[in-house]
Amino acid sequence: MTKPIITIDGPAGSGKSTLCRLLARALGYECLDTGAMYRAMAWHVREQGSDPLPAEALPAMIGQVEIEIQGSGENQRVLVNGRDVSREIRRPEITQLASDLSARAEVRQVLTEQQRRLGTRGGLVAEGRDMGTVVFPQAEIKFYLQADLRVRAARRWRELVQAGHEVILDEVEEDMAHRDRQDSQRALAPLRPAAEAEIIDTSRLTIEAVLARMLDRIRPGKK
Repeated sequence: MTKPIITIDGPAGSGKSTLCRLLARALGYECLDTGAMYRAMAWHVREQGSDPLPAEALPAMIGQVEIEIQGSGENQRVLVNGRDVSREIRRPEITQLASDLSARAEVRQVLTEQQRRLGTRGGLVAEGRDMGTVVFPQAEIKFYLQADLRVRAARRWRELVQAGHEVILDEVEEDMAHRDRQDSQRALAPLRPAAEAEIIDTSRLTIEAVLARMLDRIRPGKK
């Protein structure tokens, strides 16, 4: 039997990436970090000097990019046309541009097709914002992670500081709130829980506690 697809959706800083990696490792599955795919596309567009985003040139531009993701977590490498851009795509301006691009139908079509191809064999934990609602609506198990804005902003701020970026917590929180509104209010594949998703608030839970809860849902009674 084909192994199932598991989706993890939610806003930035809710713990999706970390839990995707840990859950995939626990199950022996692959982890699909779709946020990295959108950031890689944003990096490529920015490198072309395209600001504002060109409506006519964008399809050809995104058709020329090859994105490869190797590994996960701290060891993850993101390649754009063979170039390692793992560190560059974590910059705040790239994150915001990725959110802008995710509202463009032509970009979503290209990346959604790539994501679905990766899921054809099953055995996949996919994290993002529309994994359970749009990309893999047939997924057997779905989760939606959420957390208080201040908690999420603090998590992202720590990540950026540890990566060597000079950022202010209040500005990170403001940027995150703007992205939350943008992602949840867009007409195309808005951020929202799938009807059958289990919603977990990670604000006051450890990563270990959330992982245990997920595993209990996937394989109840097995410790």
